[in-house]
Amino acid sequence: MNAALQQTWNTVATFVPKLAAFLVILIIGWIIAKVLAKAIDAVLERVGFDRAVERGGVKKALAQSKYDASDIVAKLVYYALILFVLQAAFGVFESNPISDLLTNVIAFLPSLVVAIIIVVIAAAIAAAVRELITNTLGGLSYGRLLANIASVFILGLGIIAALNQVGVATTVTTPILIAVLATVGGILVVGVGGGLIDPMRDRWRHWLVAADAETANIRAHVAAAPSVEDQARSAADRAQQDTTTGLGAHRL
Repeated sequence: MNAALQQTWNTVATFVPKLAAFLVILIIGWIIAKVLAKAIDAVLERVGFDRAVERGGVKKALAQSKYDASDIVAKLVYYALILFVLQAAFGVFESNPISDLLTNVIAFLPSLVVAIIIVVIAAAIAAAVRELITNTLGGLSYGRLLANIASVFILGLGIIAALNQVGVATTVTTPILIAVLATVGGILVVGVGGGLIDPMRDRWRHWLVAADAETANIRAHVAAAPSVEDQARSAADRAQQDTTTGLGAHRL
């Protein structure tokens, strides 16, 4: 009986200091994470991060959200810090399944951050290309359509690259690729077997003639449109004006 009580007491005496250390690390780490997240949010808003990201096409995605871009970045930093805090806190109890899980999650964070950066950069490039094509070929009936197609294509490449960064691109893209190839193969088989060669030849001839007729029209619109340098300079002026306005409003 005395041996059992002594063992119980030893267990409690060993566990209580670890629990106290766990709670101290958890509370202090939570406070530090909150302070750093608020500081990062304030700094990003001050330097005009929200306006810069919104020009990259993220504004529409966040239209229905109560958070802006700087809030989301601050939240990501906060939760990342919380993961480190939890890992340090549970590490007090030595090796355990929760610490192992947190270690694996933290090891995955760099890939996730790079994937998010890839998507943001791809969205910015897609928005710039869409604006460039729209300004250049906006007078054509299909100019906006071409701009949207180019934008979606670039954004799609960015998403695929991001998925590849986190290691799920093969899982996601392989079935899609198989479906596309199967569809194309089915169309070819049905078209050839169904006698669509002559109709498609006539249609392709019509499309090529129309494309030749549109070449001169496209050249005229490109020549009349602002140059790439002028558009870039105009965008830079707008960005500088927005930043100046934002900083002035922040001071007020």
